[in-house]
Amino acid sequence: MADHQEATITLPSAPASVTAARRHVTDALRAWGLPDGADAMDVLRLIVSELATNAVQHTFGRSPTFTVDLRLEQTERLRLGVTDSHPGRPLRLPAAAQQDHGRGLIIIRTLTAESGGTVRIAPAPDGGKTIWVEIPWLPLPAG
Repeated sequence: MADHQEATITLPSAPASVTAARRHVTDALRAWGLPDGADAMDVLRLIVSELATNAVQHTFGRSPTFTVDLRLEQTERLRLGVTDSHPGRPLRLPAAAQQDHGRGLIIIRTLTAESGGTVRIAPAPDGGKTIWVEIPWLPLPAG
């Protein structure tokens, strides 16, 4: 495997794009050797689903597209980023037990921390932002 792998896709900010983003990440991770049954596969699918949903629902029509970037660096760190062109940063809302939504960022931060990773928000060149999740890549045993 090369020292650096990348997979990027830009999708319209529409609900159907959440499924396409999840499929894109799944296909890239499979190609890089992560099996479907791995815990990391499920965690990353959920994280990209939450990030893509936020990009669709919370940009209020100000981001016609969003981009999903997946980068595997030195087979040690996996970075997943979702970029939209809305200038607002995500708000951290209190998660009430009866709340049906608004917990996406809490879920993302919790899953990332449990995986030994970090979450950061970076400005994008177009005035929007990228939410980056970085987790350790656990290499598969030689088979």
